[in-house]
Amino acid sequence: MDSINLLSKFTFRRAINAGKVLLGYYFSKWTKKPHQWGMPISIAIEPTTSCNLRCPECPSGLRSFTRETGMLQESFFQKTIDELYKDLLYLTFYFQGEPYLNSKFLKMVNYASRKNIYTATSTNAHYLDDENAKSTVESGLDRLIVSIDGTTQESYQSYRIGGDLQKVIEGTKNILKWKKTLMSKTPHVIFQFVVFRQNEHEVDEIRKLGKQLGVDEVRIKSAQIYDYENGNERIPTKEEYSRYKKTNDGTFLPHEGGTEGDLTSCWKMWHSCVITWDGKIVPCCFDKDAKHQLGNLQEKTFRDIWLNESYTKFRASLLRSRKEIDICSNCSDGTKVWV
Repeated sequence: MDSINLLSKFTFRRAINAGKVLLGYYFSKWTKKPHQWGMPISIAIEPTTSCNLRCPECPSGLRSFTRETGMLQESFFQKTIDELYKDLLYLTFYFQGEPYLNSKFLKMVNYASRKNIYTATSTNAHYLDDENAKSTVESGLDRLIVSIDGTTQESYQSYRIGGDLQKVIEGTKNILKWKKTLMSKTPHVIFQFVVFRQNEHEVDEIRKLGKQLGVDEVRIKSAQIYDYENGNERIPTKEEYSRYKKTNDGTFLPHEGGTEGDLTSCWKMWHSCVITWDGKIVPCCFDKDAKHQLGNLQEKTFRDIWLNESYTKFRASLLRSRKEIDICSNCSDGTKVWV
């Protein structure tokens, strides 16, 4: 049902644009020179950098940003969507921070939904009280990812520091209740379980909990660890759940992408980008501190930035080698093509 919903967002123009982007990507790989023939198929935009939790592998949780923190303004968001919506298929309302801390968040979701854009967000679910849950369903949000990294309070709070597992469960129940009450097919509710050493024994339990509550999907995700090279207490012991593998000399490397796999491309740099709350455009979600700024929407149009010299040079560096770029070293999925 979720896939059908996504496909329903395609228009003739969006399909043509997606084809142009895909052809440009493969032609760039073939010629070893960057060619961008379309506008982004998907973007992520940051509602806020603020967060109520203190997760130790997250810049928002650690309060470790060097860039400014703040809230996405509704007027700026609408202006951006007005420029992009005819070609844009998929919009992620998330980068850093907890989206529900922005008081205008659901109004912005509704604005994008009325433009027939597929909308998704990720939340720690601490603000899904009855009123917010109802408003979420009414907003037209298509996908809601609920971060739930434990089935007991002890394992959950080992990473989600300051979090309350019961609030997450109650918030999920509220969403599911209002979906049923309002007879809505959306949002597609996903339990996302990031696997660490502290919770890897609960993978089967989270699947059981998701089925018991009636969520639409349970997703098991490997954890991004910043300090992984010499091992880390959060890296799972089971390699099937880990983004990293141990080498013969005892150090760790990412399984795919990063320093392995296809080192001369990144599909994300052709079909998507990230927009920070204050309008900076950065390559992808791995540039959490916005070190690789490619332009600012407060100063220029999106099209001008998407096709500018800085973007062209960045794409060219990817075609030479991802090893040239620091944020690519810990990436496990940049080469995977999504259309």
